[in-house]
Amino acid sequence: MTFVRISDDALAIACGAKEVARAFEAAGCTVERVSSWGMHWLEPLVEIDGLGWGPLGPGDVAAVLDGTSAKAIGRISDHPFIARQQRLTFARAGRTRPLSLEDYAATGGWEGLNRARSLPPAQVVEEVIASGLRGRGGAGFPAGIKWRTVLGAPGERKYVVCNADEGDSGTFADRILMEGDPFALIEGMAIAAHATGAKQGYIYVRSEYPHAIAKLERAIALCGGIISPLSLEVRVGAGAYVCGEETSLLNSLEGKRGEVRAKPPLPALEGLFGCPTVVNNVLTLAAVPQILSTGGAGDYAALGHGRSKGTMPIQLAGNIRYGGLFEVPFGMSLRELVEEVGGGTASGRPIKAVQVGGPLGAYIHPRDFDLPFDYEAYAERGALIGHGGVTVFDDHADMGTMAQFAMEFCAAESCGKCTPCRIGAVRGAELIERIRGGGSRSPDRVEALPQMHNAPKQSRSREENVALLEDLCETMRDASLCALGGFTPFPVLSALRQWPEDFE
Repeated sequence: MTFVRISDDALAIACGAKEVARAFEAAGCTVERVSSWGMHWLEPLVEIDGLGWGPLGPGDVAAVLDGTSAKAIGRISDHPFIARQQRLTFARAGRTRPLSLEDYAATGGWEGLNRARSLPPAQVVEEVIASGLRGRGGAGFPAGIKWRTVLGAPGERKYVVCNADEGDSGTFADRILMEGDPFALIEGMAIAAHATGAKQGYIYVRSEYPHAIAKLERAIALCGGIISPLSLEVRVGAGAYVCGEETSLLNSLEGKRGEVRAKPPLPALEGLFGCPTVVNNVLTLAAVPQILSTGGAGDYAALGHGRSKGTMPIQLAGNIRYGGLFEVPFGMSLRELVEEVGGGTASGRPIKAVQVGGPLGAYIHPRDFDLPFDYEAYAERGALIGHGGVTVFDDHADMGTMAQFAMEFCAAESCGKCTPCRIGAVRGAELIERIRGGGSRSPDRVEALPQMHNAPKQSRSREENVALLEDLCETMRDASLCALGGFTPFPVLSALRQWPEDFE
């Protein structure tokens, strides 16, 4: 009997994994659905005795079984894309059944939680601080400092909230983990709850992830007794990008409009329902079990670059030959990531720009590709790492159009709470169009933007409009309540300054 392993990840399913699985079953094979290896260009990827074939269709099954398939890739664990990684958060990717408690325990599952429960909460917090773990969803704030604040905050009720509203373009690591290794996220939340005194937790998932939602709900039901006294619930968002910001997310959880809150107070002191609340994203929480394993904090802190400790699951997307999930310690250069690991563009044309950090990330020019993947190094260049999404563009990309899209995106997704974001993004889209000499608005792209009686005048010179756009970006950056308005200037100014010819 031939034993076949095929991913049940959403991307694999979209590429036809179900049909391939049925074809193997029809051929008399036993099929086991497992998590994804993260090599997206090879999906549906099939594994038999450690050897891989992909991408496959139902018509390829016979050739695989009789040994004549030209789609063999050899031993999957030896593939260059996998072999050069150092997987900690995604150590089980491709190797375990997502909802198998047996598989999870056999691969080190619950060891971190068991050890955490043998320690006082304050010591757990100090180990997380010592590991150097920083939030993997945005500005990279130290996770342990946030936990320490919640632990020390007065209050009978405390909460732990997982931000799984993965909305950045080119990002999918949260989805892969929730669909492929949901117990790791749950274990991380249970450790956070023990460390801070929380008894209730919520996982806020975007509605566009139905497979992840189903996996999480089933996983919680399976391990409820293991994580007790923590009670976990999955809550589904309604698609607002701004709900990826923690205070807007908390408002949504409370049944209110997804609108940013002013700070202070910080959520760690007055968060969900006015109580001290830990808010971390999926990758942050899923890294915690490894850190709490014996010797984990020191081993984790030994990896990385500068103050950026541990590993980062980087998502390679856009116009790239080998797109997928690549986990590696901080410090690898962008050139190595996109040219060597990613294989350059899928189109075969030269790379024009790379955007790191989602739609609010700066565009990076090829001359800066030696930039190490590091929070501080990116901040010094006016860029951000964010959730670790890397989106590649070839030389057909129009950076003026991309800059205008950033403003239009901000205008469409703004919660409306603060003026710099609500009005500034509208003004920015108008200014870029005038700088480029468009004169009239493009109805297919900006018809939803509100018309203002004092819109920028066509009589201004190009140089005056450029100066006005730069001033506007400075105002948005410094005065917006959250990162939506505050980071929108990053893609706009990076495009304007590095590709000025695209604004002619």
